[in-house]
Amino acid sequence: MSGHLTASRYEGRFDTVLGACGIAWSVGGVVGVRLPGDPGVGNLPPLPGDAPAWLAVAVDGIQGLLAGRPVDLSRVPLDLGLVPPFSRRVLSEARSIPAGRTETYGSLAAMVGRPGAARAVGQAMARNPVPLLVPCHRVVGAWGCLGGFSGAGGVVTKQRLLDIEAGAAKR
Repeated sequence: MSGHLTASRYEGRFDTVLGACGIAWSVGGVVGVRLPGDPGVGNLPPLPGDAPAWLAVAVDGIQGLLAGRPVDLSRVPLDLGLVPPFSRRVLSEARSIPAGRTETYGSLAAMVGRPGAARAVGQAMARNPVPLLVPCHRVVGAWGCLGGFSGAGGVVTKQRLLDIEAGAAKR
């Protein structure tokens, strides 16, 4: 397989309506996503033509979501082998939050069996290596406060993603 290879991990870039994104993958699934505006995205090589078919599904889905189309990215395979176990549980549960809905950090903590661990959930979300595929933008603070967002653009990007999904859900 062509593309930029780093220790059994491939990386490439693709265009969206909001700008270039980066994606990294292994044979097991997607290991990383970089949103438009993330440093270094422009330095990645274009995606290779011989990338796995499931990667094309991921890229098409991300492009569709950022263009405002309703997209289900929950079946894209992920390789979270380097993510600590608690964070993996949090990311797995967050992945089940449907588009157009949000959960609080506290409710997500309860879902993974750690009520009162909202801060730890926030830390797991801040280190989410696969934003959009694990929709950390759908996790908000108490009373709907947007809180932080570690992706490029911060809270502005988080709100934009929620607005895109809300608009797509109304169609």
